[in-house]
Amino acid sequence: MGEKIGQPQRALFVTTICVGSFLLFLIQPLVARMALPRLGGAPNVWNSAMLVYQALLLGGYWYAHRLARYPLRRQVQVHLTLFALAALTLPVSLAALPAPEPGSEVWWVPLLFVLSVGPVFFAVSAQAPLMQRWYALDPQAGQPWALYAASNLGSFGGLIAYPLLAEPLLTLRQQSWTWSLGYLLLLALIVVTARSRWALADRAGMMIPQAEAKTAIPRRTVINWIVLAAVPSGLMLSTTTHLTTDVFAMPLLWVVPLGLYLLSFVIAFADWRGPAQFVSSLAWLGVLTIGAMAAVSYGWMGVVPLLCSVVLLFLLCTALHARLYELRPAADQLTTFYLAMSAGGALGGLFTALIAPLAFDWVWEYPLLVLASALLLPRGWLPDWRHGAGLDPALRWLALGALVLAVGVLGWMLFQANLYVESRAMRWPLAILLALVGLALVPWRAAAATTLAVLMLAQGGYDTLVDSLAGIRTRSYFGIYTVREHPEQRKRTLMHGTTAHGVQSTDPARRRVPLAYYGPGSGAGIVFGHPRELIGPGARFGVLGLGAGSLACFRQPDQPLTVFEIDPAVLALSRQRRFTYLAECAPDARVVLGDARLELALEPRGSFDLLAIDAFSSDSVPLHLFTHEAFGVYLDALSQRGIMMVHISNNFIDLEPALAAELKARGLSAAVRDDYPADATDYWPTSWVAVSRDPAQIARIKALAPAQQWRPLGKPAPQVWRDDYASILPYVTWTNFLGIR
Repeated sequence: MGEKIGQPQRALFVTTICVGSFLLFLIQPLVARMALPRLGGAPNVWNSAMLVYQALLLGGYWYAHRLARYPLRRQVQVHLTLFALAALTLPVSLAALPAPEPGSEVWWVPLLFVLSVGPVFFAVSAQAPLMQRWYALDPQAGQPWALYAASNLGSFGGLIAYPLLAEPLLTLRQQSWTWSLGYLLLLALIVVTARSRWALADRAGMMIPQAEAKTAIPRRTVINWIVLAAVPSGLMLSTTTHLTTDVFAMPLLWVVPLGLYLLSFVIAFADWRGPAQFVSSLAWLGVLTIGAMAAVSYGWMGVVPLLCSVVLLFLLCTALHARLYELRPAADQLTTFYLAMSAGGALGGLFTALIAPLAFDWVWEYPLLVLASALLLPRGWLPDWRHGAGLDPALRWLALGALVLAVGVLGWMLFQANLYVESRAMRWPLAILLALVGLALVPWRAAAATTLAVLMLAQGGYDTLVDSLAGIRTRSYFGIYTVREHPEQRKRTLMHGTTAHGVQSTDPARRRVPLAYYGPGSGAGIVFGHPRELIGPGARFGVLGLGAGSLACFRQPDQPLTVFEIDPAVLALSRQRRFTYLAECAPDARVVLGDARLELALEPRGSFDLLAIDAFSSDSVPLHLFTHEAFGVYLDALSQRGIMMVHISNNFIDLEPALAAELKARGLSAAVRDDYPADATDYWPTSWVAVSRDPAQIARIKALAPAQQWRPLGKPAPQVWRDDYASILPYVTWTNFLGIR
């Protein structure tokens, strides 16, 4: 084996690994996008998808680990056969599963993803460890660990390529075929890489088998690998849930935590250790300052908390992955190491995506995983003054006691400062002092983690805990709902994460008055408040999205009302009379549980004279309710003279161009009512669009209240949104996203 492997062959392995990783992280959002018309846009859908991907990745790493025990010829034969068999499932498409029963989504969604992409994802997921193993077979090739950093760089490329290139430029069908061609390219690269090592083995006169480990890996080391992989994985998913629930309900937000998670591997596994050491050195400072806010459930929202949260994620993931790298074994144990890492990633996903939503009423997994990170962080640049020369042991224990006492005193003072308005000017100085004490306690990791827990409770975690004990929150697969009483205003509010879903007055005299988005000057208030003038007696009323049930109180005694709601937890709020709009105004209403679009498609043609499209669960709009096919369903259910009201109020997406393009393509008449009520406490600014096949109906709507102006729709988008093609990126209102009003 006298010939040294040159740079071109290293480049070949890097290319093969990068292409495989690129395809892995391109198919994830691709399939999630395909499933959107069937699943909606809840954050937990993405978490379920990630859980499936992590489980398939674990399977792929196990397969690579087992395969590496055989001679190279056998490895190549088996792997190419597996790739060819998986190719029979191409092009990528969704499995034909019947719609899930309400409440079964937590199991149905993972099953859908497994059946849809399981074979190809499993085959491609084995690429990174298997190619690194093949690369390391040549003793002159050098250490393979940097190839894992390249793998994650490819993953990051695939992740950002989807929203920036694939989704805006290609239809889903074109995306599927493009990915399939990429799969065939990867197959060709595998053949070439195998041939490069095969020829080397032939010259050596043997096939190179997996080298047997000279020493067994201690169980404690394997457990450390698993834990150090599990915590960042769970933290990445819980950060996504926390941000979309309590900080910033921004579309495509899931890309940011996952992208930073992947970049942390690039830095942590690089040959040059400087960047990893620098980032890791900031981790304790980050966790004791930003991490202190991890248990805040309301009042800490906007761009600054968003940036702080993702910075913390990056610091913790990089520090923990760097510690994982420092514990790496020799190259002959490479596949064992990656198998343990993959198992940890899958366990983190299992905890966050399946266990936490069932066990917790809020995103408690997020602060718990931040605390777990603190227990695992290396000391880094901080001095270990427990063993300082010349310091008497008694003095060291005395200093430790003083620091622990300072944690208690400062923690209590910080709690009081957050409790009373007149003391709040002191909360940041106190928080900084407490964080500095925590840094001094880092050599006693448990004491430092306890300091972090005290900071979390004092900075708002106590209020979050009280809310959980009071039972004001409900958590389901589709989100976290908070019902909060405001006695001084005589109101009760429903929040879905950071998005207000509805308000009801607790004053008996006003309990049936629709508030918030449904005021008398809103488009909904004008149209649904005059059914007889627009339709006549007995107008059939359909509502997509129950929320607090406000729209039910526009229903007249002779009007049949049908409500479509996807989440049993939302319906339970009305049936338990936490919100009484539905019970008091329409006790005989027909309520259909399930995805509004799918259920509405089952209704007879022309079933409704008035139809409210108000099923958007947050500022992250489910695209499947806004595509050409969706509006086809709505129009089929609408009578010939019927009126459809579409709620387009949104903080971060300008929905009007897409709606204008759709209505123009169908030749429908429409008008927009932008309402800016004078009474901003009971009624909120809204934009509703009235849509009808009959232009005379739009004219009648405008004539109902001449003083309340309606306007035509603005400039339409260049293309109609379809199930096969839609991109929200061009319509993000970046000024709102960046906090520029």
